[in-house]
Amino acid sequence: MIIKNYFENPKKLHVGTMEKRAYYIPHPSGDINKSSDRTKSERFHLLNGEWDFHYFKSVYNITDEFYLPEFDRSGFDKIPVPSVWQNRGYDKHQYTNIKYPFPYDPPYVPVDNPCGAYIREFYADGSWSGMKKCINFEGVDSCFYLWINGNFAGYSQVSHSTSEFDITDHVQEGFNTIAVLVLKWCDGSYFEDQDKFRTSGIFRDVYILLRPENHIRDFFVKTSLTDNYKSAEIRVDMDFMGSVPCVEYKLEDSSNGNIEARGKTQGNSLSIKIDAPKLWSAEIPQLYNLVLESEQEAISVPIGIREIKVEQGVVYLNGQKIKFKGVNRHDSDPVKGPAVDAQDMLRDLMLMKQHNINAIRTSHYPNSPVFTELCDKYGFYVIAEADIEAHGTTTVYGGGQNGKTFPMLAHDPEFEESVTDRVKNCVIRDKNHPCVVIWSLGNESGYGRNFESALKWIKGYDTSRLTHYESALYPPEGYNADFSDLDLYSRMYASCEDINEYFQENATKPFILCEYSHAMGNGPGDLEDYHEQIEKYDGLCGGFIWEWCDHAVYMGRTEDGRKKYFYGGDFGEFPHDGNFCMDGLVYPDRRVHTGLLEYKNVLRPLRLVDENSKDGKFTFKNMLDFVNTKDCVYISYEVTKNGEVVSGGIIDDRKLLDIQPHEKKVISLNLSDEKEGDCYIKFDYIQKTDTPFVSRGYQLGFDQVKLEVDRVGLKEDKITAILGESSSEDGELSLIESDTNAVIIGKNFRYTFNKMTGVFDKIVYDNNVILEKPMDYNIWRAPTDNDRNVRHKWEEAGYDRTLSRSYNTHVFKESGNIRIITELSLLAVHVQRILSISTEWNIAENGLISVNIQVERNMEMPFLPRFGLRLFLPEYISNVEYFGYGPNESYADKRRSSYVGRFKSNVGRMHEDYLKPQENGSHWGCHYVKLVSNCGLGLLITGDETFSFNASCYTQEELTNKSHNFELERCGNTVLCIDYAQSGIGSNSCGPELMEKYRFNAQRFHYTMFIKPFTKRP
Repeated sequence: MIIKNYFENPKKLHVGTMEKRAYYIPHPSGDINKSSDRTKSERFHLLNGEWDFHYFKSVYNITDEFYLPEFDRSGFDKIPVPSVWQNRGYDKHQYTNIKYPFPYDPPYVPVDNPCGAYIREFYADGSWSGMKKCINFEGVDSCFYLWINGNFAGYSQVSHSTSEFDITDHVQEGFNTIAVLVLKWCDGSYFEDQDKFRTSGIFRDVYILLRPENHIRDFFVKTSLTDNYKSAEIRVDMDFMGSVPCVEYKLEDSSNGNIEARGKTQGNSLSIKIDAPKLWSAEIPQLYNLVLESEQEAISVPIGIREIKVEQGVVYLNGQKIKFKGVNRHDSDPVKGPAVDAQDMLRDLMLMKQHNINAIRTSHYPNSPVFTELCDKYGFYVIAEADIEAHGTTTVYGGGQNGKTFPMLAHDPEFEESVTDRVKNCVIRDKNHPCVVIWSLGNESGYGRNFESALKWIKGYDTSRLTHYESALYPPEGYNADFSDLDLYSRMYASCEDINEYFQENATKPFILCEYSHAMGNGPGDLEDYHEQIEKYDGLCGGFIWEWCDHAVYMGRTEDGRKKYFYGGDFGEFPHDGNFCMDGLVYPDRRVHTGLLEYKNVLRPLRLVDENSKDGKFTFKNMLDFVNTKDCVYISYEVTKNGEVVSGGIIDDRKLLDIQPHEKKVISLNLSDEKEGDCYIKFDYIQKTDTPFVSRGYQLGFDQVKLEVDRVGLKEDKITAILGESSSEDGELSLIESDTNAVIIGKNFRYTFNKMTGVFDKIVYDNNVILEKPMDYNIWRAPTDNDRNVRHKWEEAGYDRTLSRSYNTHVFKESGNIRIITELSLLAVHVQRILSISTEWNIAENGLISVNIQVERNMEMPFLPRFGLRLFLPEYISNVEYFGYGPNESYADKRRSSYVGRFKSNVGRMHEDYLKPQENGSHWGCHYVKLVSNCGLGLLITGDETFSFNASCYTQEELTNKSHNFELERCGNTVLCIDYAQSGIGSNSCGPELMEKYRFNAQRFHYTMFIKPFTKRP
């Protein structure tokens, strides 16, 4: 091997690197006005672009000194920097969540350790003379060796942290050769077991900084507030390289350009006092700009003045109780992998602002320093997390998430430096960012003396922020662990009951949900329930949804143009965790999931918290922490009757909207006096002014409530009210009955009822086939990702393979109608009866079908996914109108992004195209649904109470059996599921079990449904 084996030596984490420092980009003295764009600095020389590249399957296969300038690189390929080589056709993709992708044998890694050799030239002109040359690598996975002009310059690891080398002695005027060898694995990989695709290479920016011999090497900006936040002090402690006799400083208000202070200091610190400071928060990200200028160099740093603290178990920012409305975010792109750029970051932040998100946990490593700067500028609270996860210790043989194996690395003194080094990298780099309000030691690595050491270091270095580490829940067995340096009590996926228990036991530390409401596939379904808990307890400072985006690899398109995304297991890798990486609020290309729309409205900045519609009094609460409602939002409202708008208005009077943060106010309205009908009032909360990511007029959220009226519901004759005059004609019914069927014939219809199954086999109306396949009783749904655990019970109980069996059927002709009474059951092969069902069907002379269904469930069986009827209609009956919750998919526990209205769509648009197919597109709380073809042939469903439905071009069997959305095949029908009820969605893909109140767990239930075929001529 042509290199020294630093990569398996935890005592050699870095060789030749410079001392850690805060992130900044220097400029020539007097040139600081260009500082907003680092590429404009003459001292910044970006080395991104095309590099020569050669991939080796093992580091032991490298026998040539490729790093020498004269080495023949004709056999090398080209690769862009930044990028990861798996996304450029080398090696293969692998997704694993917990398990290490190599044997657990720290600090050793596999002999077949893939690596990549990178080479490029850079040019040093005369202006470089007399300057220090410092090369920065902002992210390299997992470790790398560096040569300049054939001279070894150093080695470093910690994939998501900056490594800086002084290469002054190796650089010559003119052309220079830089060579880098990147290894896929190193001893540090045991601490980089994050839940993501495992990728390798130089995936962040590489650049050279030119520095004078004497300069400010590092500095730490600290702010403090006194006099009830009316006075502030900015203190800057500096560390110098060489001799810096004098530092000039200037403090400018970024919002108006006013100079707040300027002066000189001859020591290693300075202090600036400000009266009436403008404070930084996520809602008002007020920044000052501080320029530190030495003889040949200037450094500009944005400063946010803010204070975060805990008092009596509650988190305060600038004296105000705050709530984190957050998400966990990975660097992820379906084409570039983790090699995201500033535009990708801005796209994420824009979507977050547009969906009322105010906080980000950098899971589970430091993001690009550019990202942290953007969070300062645009206003996000950040949990800055160290590049640590050792979750794989729980899956060793005999292991578990306990005090036995989980803390093995956390408590092993051999790895104390590994842990503390990673924590220091995070803290020192990002210490000057106001957005960073919490330091996190990492994720899911157990607890022990190594993390205690890291905590003690943080508390000795920075007392201005809070500390967090969820894995403190798992100390070594028998070890008297010290948690005194942790400021927050952190939990993942705690249930609402767990939260209640914590606060009932005299909690002393604030509770933070660092991960909750697992947003996998169709979900999450419990956001409003968690919001209620967050509002209930001052000590519950908020939470962070897992997670922001689906992780997948874009693999081109199918022949018919559908995008192909691959996830774990699609590359033949072992081990892998399947589609568990598809757990985001947005798709890989940042299309918005319905789950993000749900979260947006749960986080709306204004809420209707009480109402008396009879008197026209509505109580609103300002959900923001720092901004008065009158300064950010106005209200648009409309009143609907049976889905039709009957009145509306706008509330934009500043006096009416004068609601301080966290306060409530009653607003009175003069509403039209509606006497009957399903009447609702909907309040839309509208952005008042343009902001960087949200334009004036943008809807930030809404509330809808039902108005009190004398008579509720549609008119008595629902069918006529919905269809108007149709082609239905009364006529005498005739009946043809056999042992197996009852055929009911009317003037313009023919229905065939199957006496063996208890449902209709055929429905023909106006000589058109309405029911193309036999109707069936339906309790199965294509399992959502959140059904991943309960689905096994459902399948064991046979819910996915049921059949109906009638025991006796009686057919009567009464008063011109046909009545069919059936006793039947729902069964599955080799298991006992699931449901006992009694039905009474009635067919009227005009073709109206009504049915009363009474059901008793075998309570030994698990709760039901759903119960209803499934109908296979002709594919061309594809236009849909419904009166219920829309326009987004809605379920009992996932409906906050929808509201009651009359909506029109078509079957194709009602399919939510989850990358892993599953149940989708249901609409909850419906009064009716009407499907109709372009030529007027259709079917109307209504009932004596609201119901759910979905209409799809795919069967639930197809959605169950296919692994990817691009594999789905249309069934050739419009599949209509009419559900009396359907279980909620929850977040049990990783979170707690579905709440009891959302489980369809009734022992007995009954309901009445009406089915009416119709034709309406265009």
